Amino acid sequence: MYAALWRILPGPVWLRILILIVIAAVVIVALVQWVFPWAADTLLPQESTVGG
Repeated sequence: MYAALWRILPGPVWLRILILIVIAAVVIVALVQWVFPWAADTLLPQESTVGG
């Protein structure tokens, strides 16, 4: 998969590396901004207790 991504990116090696860094940064920002907060609100158990 990574080889296919590497082949479709345009330009010389330094440009491909720069594009991959930008793509990785965008993915990380999107995860932190939208996916992780949504998952924290959605997937947390509500008022769970152990024992009783």
